[in-house]
Amino acid sequence: MIIYSLYKDGGKMSKVSNVILMLQYLENGRKYTIKELSQKLEVSERMIRLYREELEKAGIYIDTIMGRYGGYVLNQSIRIPIRKFTKEDYDFLHNLKLTGDKQEKLNIIADKVRGVYFDSKSENIELKDQIKNSYNILTRAIKEKRKVRINYYSFTRGNQDRVIWPYDMFLYNTGWGCAAFCELKNDLRHFELKRINHIELLNEKF
Repeated sequence: MIIYSLYKDGGKMSKVSNVILMLQYLENGRKYTIKELSQKLEVSERMIRLYREELEKAGIYIDTIMGRYGGYVLNQSIRIPIRKFTKEDYDFLHNLKLTGDKQEKLNIIADKVRGVYFDSKSENIELKDQIKNSYNILTRAIKEKRKVRINYYSFTRGNQDRVIWPYDMFLYNTGWGCAAFCELKNDLRHFELKRINHIELLNEKF
């Protein structure tokens, strides 16, 4: 019903996916600032406000706390739809070969499936091993103040190569993350370890 209401009102499926992800962050009852949500979803603060408006159209009301320490809080129980895409679904689509515009469209669909898979709370052994390797490299980089090159999956831009300066590790409600300066964005960013495809510890220090 949530998805139907949002889609009927003109939202694209990518926006619906982001709205559901925003709900998953808020469902634990914690207060998030608009800036925190925009960083987690990698969209503008204006889009976060738009997502809130879309949720209200679907009958889901998010409380706004005003002031310096304000933010968004969800004070009602929401049943979020279970997303059932798997890594095998992504691999199947990713390995298909078409021609021309059809291949480009297929790649977009595969990226959407990948985004849903990486947000799933049920991670297979391969992904857990990948996270463990990323965790070990990042903690070493923090200790030795060394830069790290990663290939990172963004819901809005797909896979991107980035060089980061890791500062601290922290635990999301959905897994481990790393606070780091991103040379590509020239700003501090939070990186979820489960979205790191490849990681390399560099000799260059920061």
